[in-house]
Amino acid sequence: MADYNTVRVDQSGGVVTLTLNKPDKMNAMGPEMVAEMMSVFDALPGMEARALLITGEGRGFSSGADLSGRSLGGGGSKPGDASRRSLQTSFNPLMLALAGLDVPVVTAVNGAAAGIGCTLALSGDLIVAGKSAYFLQAFVNIGLVPDGGATWVLPKAAGIPAAMEAMLLGERIAAERAHELGMINRCVEDDAVMDEARALAERLANGPTVAMGQIRRLVRGAQSGSLSDAMNAEAEAQRIAGNSEDFVEGVQAFLGKREAQFKGR
Repeated sequence: MADYNTVRVDQSGGVVTLTLNKPDKMNAMGPEMVAEMMSVFDALPGMEARALLITGEGRGFSSGADLSGRSLGGGGSKPGDASRRSLQTSFNPLMLALAGLDVPVVTAVNGAAAGIGCTLALSGDLIVAGKSAYFLQAFVNIGLVPDGGATWVLPKAAGIPAAMEAMLLGERIAAERAHELGMINRCVEDDAVMDEARALAERLANGPTVAMGQIRRLVRGAQSGSLSDAMNAEAEAQRIAGNSEDFVEGVQAFLGKREAQFKGR
């Protein structure tokens, strides 16, 4: 397993845990962290990963993009142009790569999930947050717009009214409120976050992950397509899932009245 400077990677069975590991900066995401996360995503097939668990080290999930050293202009350069380049070459590819993974993703949210960290946290297929956690899109407070897919992810997670309130007012959504809104799956005591998230990740990893990978793509694709598009995509995904070893095992287990032993193949 590769050595990383800004993330930590652990594996237990089919579950790979990716921990954002810059606690001194509340796991602020800079180019190095993004590159290392992309490297981990690329390595998952070789690790025979069947579920990915993402969390943050220390007292926060992620405070968002690392703004240290960010230029505000001068010498003819414009900060908005630099931001666009950063999004197009770094954060956007990262979020698209996460969405395109073939394995289910669980996020375990501790403390602050702000900016791109908020979008990352809400991009899990299953999301567990501690009661002290919160979700924040503070871009408007410094005269910017949400990015990294936030304007796509947050309205689908919280609904348009709550998403607009969060993004226009730049205010926190507490974990318990996020649970009420249906943004997250579990809101638990802070010291139970990782246990709950690991239990979910292990359950997913023991399931038919070929089908699960197709499900996560179908659901995301259906949000921006027509009913006909969704049904055509389902038909193709059913072909892939139906040709898997897990489908054969699932049917045999059902007929034999036993628990299925899925292999993710």
